[in-house]
Amino acid sequence: MARQKTTEFKQVKARRSSSAPVGVLTKVLKIFDLLDCSPGGLQLRNIAEDTGLNKSTAYRFLAHLEREGYLVRDLTGAYLIGPRLMRLGANSTYQATISKLGRPVLETLRRQTGETVNLGVLDSGEVLYLDVLESPHHFRLSSQMGMRRPVNCTALGKAMLAWLPPSSRDELLANVRMEKRTPQSIVQPGDLLVELGRVQRRGYALDNEEVEPGACCVAAPIFDSSTLIAASVSVSGPVTRMNRNRISEMAKAVKEAADEISRRLGYKQNEPTLSARRSQRRA
Repeated sequence: MARQKTTEFKQVKARRSSSAPVGVLTKVLKIFDLLDCSPGGLQLRNIAEDTGLNKSTAYRFLAHLEREGYLVRDLTGAYLIGPRLMRLGANSTYQATISKLGRPVLETLRRQTGETVNLGVLDSGEVLYLDVLESPHHFRLSSQMGMRRPVNCTALGKAMLAWLPPSSRDELLANVRMEKRTPQSIVQPGDLLVELGRVQRRGYALDNEEVEPGACCVAAPIFDSSTLIAASVSVSGPVTRMNRNRISEMAKAVKEAADEISRRLGYKQNEPTLSARRSQRRA
């Protein structure tokens, strides 16, 4: 009997010891994910609150990561992504992953809609087009891979802005120029925030002749395994085909495509996004 208890104790101890490193790794990854979407840095109390760690545990992890060069602190004491981590996770590598995983979904979306399909990410305060599949129609909107457009008047940009953490969104908008491409472009910060609220409520963003006269675009957000905004996908075409009767049809197809790419990036549909978790806490 004593021997059996000893064996059971050893088995439990082994299970605990094998799970402990995984638990620590999960907590560290939460910190990396949080700081990755907060380019202006975060204080210890914010990191502890948003990761669910107590302050002493969070400080212990942060201090070690700072010593190893994965994090740095600014003059206010805010933690930021450090040079060692930036070298490990170059944006171009992650963007290539999103493009590769998303391409089959984009091809399906183009067949469904018959319009130009775009995949974009936020990069240096602009929308960077990672992939573009042009419409088979002779009369179509022309986009190019590698092209950059402003965040305030593109559906791709608004779809990502709407789900950024508020602090990251505010910092981004404070440091970019609101471009007025057409009379329909939204250039006032207050008006843009109102529009982003609409985007969140309906689940997709619209560009109704805000970038180019006669062009319409519908976009939806893509999330990664950490429930953070990763990219957005859109369908664009001339208003003669992208009329009000087709917007709901297009929006449904775009949201389904965005959900599928999110799943391929590891996002679980029943997990709330970071902005949703913050809203729940405020409520």
